[in-house]
Amino acid sequence: MLPPGFTGAAIDRADHLRLDQTRIAELVVHAEARLLRLEGIDPAIDESGRLVWEPVTGDGHLFLGLDEGRPLFAPIVEAGSGAARAFALFDLLNRMDARDAAIWGVARSLNTWHHRHVFCGVCGTRTVSFRAGWGRKCPDCGAEHFPRVDPVVIMLAEHEGRVLLARQPHYPPRRYSALAGFVEPGESIEEAVAREIEEEAGIEVSRVRYVASQPWPFPGQLMIACIADAASDAIRLDTNELEDAFWASRDEVRAALAGAPDSRFGAPPPFAIANTLLTRWSEQECEED
Repeated sequence: MLPPGFTGAAIDRADHLRLDQTRIAELVVHAEARLLRLEGIDPAIDESGRLVWEPVTGDGHLFLGLDEGRPLFAPIVEAGSGAARAFALFDLLNRMDARDAAIWGVARSLNTWHHRHVFCGVCGTRTVSFRAGWGRKCPDCGAEHFPRVDPVVIMLAEHEGRVLLARQPHYPPRRYSALAGFVEPGESIEEAVAREIEEEAGIEVSRVRYVASQPWPFPGQLMIACIADAASDAIRLDTNELEDAFWASRDEVRAALAGAPDSRFGAPPPFAIANTLLTRWSEQECEED
């Protein structure tokens, strides 16, 4: 089975080199060093759907790591409004090599983080990049800030051989997906799953099981996929969050994943972990604790 999207970059992140400015400077001028080409904050790809790399010029780039000894860098760009998720980008991602998407995902997440942390959260002074792009430091109070990921639970509630799917108003036509929400302070993953399903669909669940996880670079979440047993199938929809919801059978999920023209709904894209979650459930791989 294919791993979740945005995983499998398989490069040596070489954390031990990030504070070694002399070594990073040597890697920048390495004969095989390559700089990721970006279009704004989005990936530039060639005709075969592969990332475009070019010789490294200048400095102050993000050090992505070593790919079989070859230093990889990405520019620090002004993210601006381009940091917002655009569904047009998803069409591009569907054409990309999975490993390339994972590498680009790191560059996008880091760039968005830099854009959101230009100023020190302690004293408000403008910060500067350090640790080869993996941190920002305040020149005034000395506070150091590092990239963080936000944990998000994404889950299927299951009841008598069906799972609960829903859509938000901004989804593409016919698209349905799993429920999802941020883990709140003081919550476990299991508690977050139960709370989100109850808040958005009015359904109590138990026996929460972990399925898989995925980095999601829009802008920087860790998606934690789970499945849980629903006490009933009576939906009480939170219309502030969701437009519609229904219970889908395995056959309906399989048809949607296969892209059948007569399917009841459109499945999430392959690089989204909701697709992984539905695929594993449809193949009955979510049965064990």
